[in-house]
Amino acid sequence: MYFVTFKSTTQQRSTKKQVEDAIREMEQEISDLMKRSTEVEKLSLSEDHLHLLQSVQSLNIHHPPPTKDWSQVSVPPASHEGTVRRAVSQLEETLSNMMKTLVAEVEMKRVQKFAVDVTLDPETAHHDLILSDDGKQVKHAQVQQPRLPDNPRRFSSCLCVLGTQKFSSEKLYYEGQVKQKTEWYLGVTRESASRKGPISPSPENGYWTICLRNGNEYEAADDPPVVLSLRSRPQKVGVFVDYEEGLVSFYDVEAAALIYSFTGCSFKEKLLPFFYPGRYLDGINSAPLIISPVGVN
Repeated sequence: MYFVTFKSTTQQRSTKKQVEDAIREMEQEISDLMKRSTEVEKLSLSEDHLHLLQSVQSLNIHHPPPTKDWSQVSVPPASHEGTVRRAVSQLEETLSNMMKTLVAEVEMKRVQKFAVDVTLDPETAHHDLILSDDGKQVKHAQVQQPRLPDNPRRFSSCLCVLGTQKFSSEKLYYEGQVKQKTEWYLGVTRESASRKGPISPSPENGYWTICLRNGNEYEAADDPPVVLSLRSRPQKVGVFVDYEEGLVSFYDVEAAALIYSFTGCSFKEKLLPFFYPGRYLDGINSAPLIISPVGVN
């Protein structure tokens, strides 16, 4: 009996030491990740874009620092082993999610630095659209509106409107609130793109957009169209354009998540912000599409 008790006590001490060693190692990993988090947070505030690029490359933020595979860690059988394993697994998942979130937030802050003040151009709006006085909101009218004077800039058939601002050889970013909407398009278009008759938004036709249709179908209007599987329903969509790089990216602002990017685009003329608030649909889609101030929730 004395021998059995001694062996059991020795095993318990060994198990306790292994658990304590593992906890210390995990705490060190957490400390290292928190330090890295602070470095990346400071980096996101930098106004020097060359320094930002060089620092991102040195930190390699898109690849988290190596951490131990805690799923392979084991301790001698003990009554609390299952609890330890669950705790370790949850901690590992938390650390991974923390790094992914951190990288996404840094990228979100980076593109938001290129925010521009966008207003809607009433001279381009389809006659059945209602624009707010400040040029920041647009929606489809509940009843048909009197026809406006036609001009080469106005959309004749599609319920679309453009921003007044034209951009070339620069970066730009704006946000559109699509909360409570079941149908919308957002993006940019080249100045010469067709505005008369039916419009088929695609890069080939000079439109770089994403959309929501039928309440829950998200799509990038690429060539060919790309169905988007999103984890959450975007309430606010960020649109970022890098003219020189030929890039148009869309973000779920609240989730700080990239939705889709058009790459390798060839922009040979000025671009304008593009908006389609969708049809009224018996009130289902009556909420306006709103150009939101960047950084305001």
